[in-house]
Amino acid sequence: QVQLVESGGGWVQAGGSLGLSCAASGSTSRFIAGGWYRQAPGKQRELVASVDIGGNTRYTDSAKGRFTISVDNAGNAVYLQMNTLKPEDTAVYYCNPRTRVRDYWGQGIQVTVSS
Repeated sequence: QVQLVESGGGWVQAGGSLGLSCAASGSTSRFIAGGWYRQAPGKQRELVASVDIGGNTRYTDSAKGRFTISVDNAGNAVYLQMNTLKPEDTAVYYCNPRTRVRDYWGQGIQVTVSS
């Protein structure tokens, strides 16, 4: 049974950086694409960043220039590097990596940015 393990979240002051990781625990096909979502209290879940099978990336406007999504060469993990963090980035972040067969969801990891 495949489980995703998210790590790298936590607390940081505004202007700081965090790097989120999402790795598969158990046997799975190679990740070929993926996305990171976030959900702040009282708000809907939103797509923050995505990368497709061709390596093309897309970001929500608030993340452009600050966040970078990537999939490792082995296809075992998806990453989100977050720089110049702002208090409005505070949310629970969920990874959503995809293989050729299906997609998976992480359990969510808290990111808190203080002003």
